[in-house]
Amino acid sequence: MNQPTARTVPCPSCRGPAAYAESNRWRPFCSERCRSADLGAWASERFRVPAETPPGEDDSARPAH
Repeated sequence: MNQPTARTVPCPSCRGPAAYAESNRWRPFCSERCRSADLGAWASERFRVPAETPPGEDDSARPAH
């Protein structure tokens, strides 16, 4: 019986080929280095999810302390 071939995807960090299979412990990254670099970017807030200010809660309406 033939085993399915592992799918290759671009690494989100370096864009190099990364095996998307259980055998790749850093999936979807190609290496531990790329996984750590991505985690560091999130931790340092280089990656952010934009958020809209709720209506009526802009900074100009807040009282000064």
